[in-house]
Amino acid sequence: MTETAVKERPVTSRQIKVGDVPIGGGAQIAVQSMTNTMTYDVEATVQQVYDLNAAGADLVRVSVNGSKALEGFKQVVYRSPIPLIADIHFDYRMALGASDAGAACVRINPGNIGNDDRFRKVIEKCQENGTAMRIGVNSGSVEKRFWHLPKEEALVASALQKVEIAEGMDFFNFKVSLKASHVPEMVEANRKFREHSDAPLHLGVTEAGTKLNGAIKTAAGFGQLLPYGIGDTIRVSLAEDPVEEIPVAYQILSALDLRHRGPNVIACPSCARTLGFDVISMASKVEDALKGYEEHFTVAVMGCIVNGPGEARDADYGVAGGKDSGVIFAKGEPLRQVERDDIFDALFEEIEKDGRK
Repeated sequence: MTETAVKERPVTSRQIKVGDVPIGGGAQIAVQSMTNTMTYDVEATVQQVYDLNAAGADLVRVSVNGSKALEGFKQVVYRSPIPLIADIHFDYRMALGASDAGAACVRINPGNIGNDDRFRKVIEKCQENGTAMRIGVNSGSVEKRFWHLPKEEALVASALQKVEIAEGMDFFNFKVSLKASHVPEMVEANRKFREHSDAPLHLGVTEAGTKLNGAIKTAAGFGQLLPYGIGDTIRVSLAEDPVEEIPVAYQILSALDLRHRGPNVIACPSCARTLGFDVISMASKVEDALKGYEEHFTVAVMGCIVNGPGEARDADYGVAGGKDSGVIFAKGEPLRQVERDDIFDALFEEIEKDGRK
């Protein structure tokens, strides 16, 4: 699907590669999610990886939580269309095996992986195989040695301690995540970490919640970081089918004018001036019809002829409803007036005239 990155932002991180995907150093923000299948169910896991990729995921994380999962992961890696990140928590040996199996990246949780010697062994394996690493710290699993600190400081201290070990071994092929379910805590931790390191950052609000609440929390956090160059890859963690995370991620990036994928629909909130024109239904119908379109452009659904074209003058195409008819417009200029029942069809006639599909 055609994408457009439009807004430059400060470059605050060095660049690494996860497989063939550049992360940090001015590269476009990468979108990722995580499978929720049992990894040993190879067919189901491969299918979900393909579904996530089709939705727009650049990277997919897969749980490797035991020997059975590792055997499945070896097959999934071989069949995956995009780079995979092996999610490791308690057994460092799974990280060693995942790296040998071809993982593009291994995600290590410092609070769960065990002592620093185990961490060093994972680094040595990553150096041997050219595997990237994500040092993933979250508020629920900060190492005990840092529990006395305020939560955001504990996240930063835990991450920096591992960063110091990695860089001391001349290993720089890593990114860092500092996640919390409390948005201000996550934001402050990432800001503080950036003051001490230029490692690429993966952003996310962990356990964000269901689709609406999770999207709101994540957008609130990302909006305070991404425009300022803090954050190089993202996940929107929702209690949903993982595929549902991807369009939300792109909607957030598009709202921040950082990365666009497909059309954008804007619509007025509706009021008495609509004279019965159902803005809400029309906007939903237009949005659904545009899901398969590849190009990025903006379509406006406005509730009245008086203000519609003017308020949405930057939209590439639009409709403004009326009592018995509506106006189709482009870039604020009226194109034609049509009967209310013909508004939807007329709008898409104009869109398709320009060869958009």
